[in-house]
Amino acid sequence: MSVQLPAALLGLILGSFLNVLIHRLPRDQSPWFGRSRCPHCRRPVRWFENVPLLSFLALRGRCAGCRGRIAWRYPLVELATAALALACLERFGPTAMGTIYFLFLATLLAIAWIDWEHMIIPDELSLGALSLGILLAATVLPLGLVGALLGVVAGAGFIWLVAAAYKAMRGAEGMGFGDVKLAGMIGAFLGPIHVLFIIFLASVLGSIYGVWVVARGGTRKSMVAFGTFLAASAALSLFFGESLAFWYASLLRR
Repeated sequence: MSVQLPAALLGLILGSFLNVLIHRLPRDQSPWFGRSRCPHCRRPVRWFENVPLLSFLALRGRCAGCRGRIAWRYPLVELATAALALACLERFGPTAMGTIYFLFLATLLAIAWIDWEHMIIPDELSLGALSLGILLAATVLPLGLVGALLGVVAGAGFIWLVAAAYKAMRGAEGMGFGDVKLAGMIGAFLGPIHVLFIIFLASVLGSIYGVWVVARGGTRKSMVAFGTFLAASAALSLFFGESLAFWYASLLRR
């Protein structure tokens, strides 16, 4: 049997759990206890209504009880997680390292969505994954313990310095401390060089989005979920880091 199908199914299942995290963690609810319920009528979701992707299609995106709309986030997160599983399988093969990076990216997906919707980054995800990243770097990942620790210091330290400088100059918070912890978590998995490039790339993407917001009538003070751009940039760096670095270097030589 091809390994792609089991990988995709695993991605769909994990994506379903990520939806639980995305919904419950910002609301200080346990993701481990309590049945899923319709957010409109509070009706418990039966097991056959909770099959990843298929239930959404069968129910046509509506609650089986009150017919309230089910958010498109649910199938999108499930599909995105399945795509990440297949991408890691293609990039790293059916290896322990591929599994680790898949779980790393799945965690980033949950963080990105939560930060985009709620402008917060739960410590359960960022600090939990940071600790796990250091442990895995010391035992499995080629980065090694020293590389992971340097990555934590480089990522968290750089963001903290930028946030502190912004507050000193403007007298207001520019980035939340959640971004500091997220950058440290990314550094634990990818190391100091990658995380600094990721911060640069996230700044570029965030700036482009900020210009778009202003063009659509927002203000320069409109909040930007920087953690979402950090997460997206980490995924891009993991898969296309070398190509992006060569592209950026070619721009500097012009």
